[in-house]
Amino acid sequence: MSSLSRRELLGLSSGLFAAGLYAAPLHADSAGRADEPFGYCFNTSTIREQKLDLVTELKLVAEAGYQAIEPWMREIEDYVKAGGSLKDLRNRAADLGVSIESAIGFARWIVDDDNERKQGLEQARRDMDLLAQIGGKRIAAPPVGATNEPGLDLFAAARRYRTLLELGDEMGVVPQLEVWGFSKNLSRLGESTFVAMESGHPAACLLPDVYHIYKGGSDFNGLKLLAGQAVHVFHINDYPAEPPRESIADKDRVYPGDGIAPLDEILRTLASNGFRGMLSLELFNPTYWQQDAALVVKTGLQRMRESVARAVQSPA
Repeated sequence: MSSLSRRELLGLSSGLFAAGLYAAPLHADSAGRADEPFGYCFNTSTIREQKLDLVTELKLVAEAGYQAIEPWMREIEDYVKAGGSLKDLRNRAADLGVSIESAIGFARWIVDDDNERKQGLEQARRDMDLLAQIGGKRIAAPPVGATNEPGLDLFAAARRYRTLLELGDEMGVVPQLEVWGFSKNLSRLGESTFVAMESGHPAACLLPDVYHIYKGGSDFNGLKLLAGQAVHVFHINDYPAEPPRESIADKDRVYPGDGIAPLDEILRTLASNGFRGMLSLELFNPTYWQQDAALVVKTGLQRMRESVARAVQSPA
């Protein structure tokens, strides 16, 4: 089947959404305090340059009051290379009351080249195996390898995502299709949602991100068309007015509430949709990397909770 044009994609997606056909049956985890609609997760990119080991990061996240952590696969690999026990890591996280809600991987599962894609699926299998051994539930599935060149056949991408999801069934880990605002193919909510929808797999889900939705040019109103069950983890952050969208980069992300993102609208929409999963703080700001890691971790949770309280726990 030939590639969809952007116009054809948007038209088809609108029709499917209007028919109410997009809702994955896997329920997101309900977490957090009794008076809060979401759980709180910490993506370790936020303190990446402090060069802490994963065990130390776990302790900081638990002490700050998060329910979950979202490490990067390379951190888990480094832990194993240093002689760490995956079983011990799983037990330590459980003892601290911190779930491994998701992890960030970069397997090239979506590319056109058959051999490269096969290798990507093998990497995904290895990543999921490590993740499952520490109690990890989900893994990010960004469109690695389909970023710089436009023209990816989105029907083919959907079939490839289904293959990845079937591997996830086997491994006990759910791959979350990640929206990447700088991708030439899956930069927009509509493109990513189409791929997840057309995979036809019951566990298909999205991993949206405030920054990436903005960077890719989608309107946040598009989130209203996503059932809460279709999202388990939502990357939360904020972005400044400058630099402009065309040149803004990961390093420009700031704490929730410190930028111009319509967080009130976004969080109300998520709550209205029935999303009860994890808000995961994902930042790459060099200024925060120069600060004390414990301070950054605590400040991040405080800013997330303030944003939720303002948006969801107060009258619209």
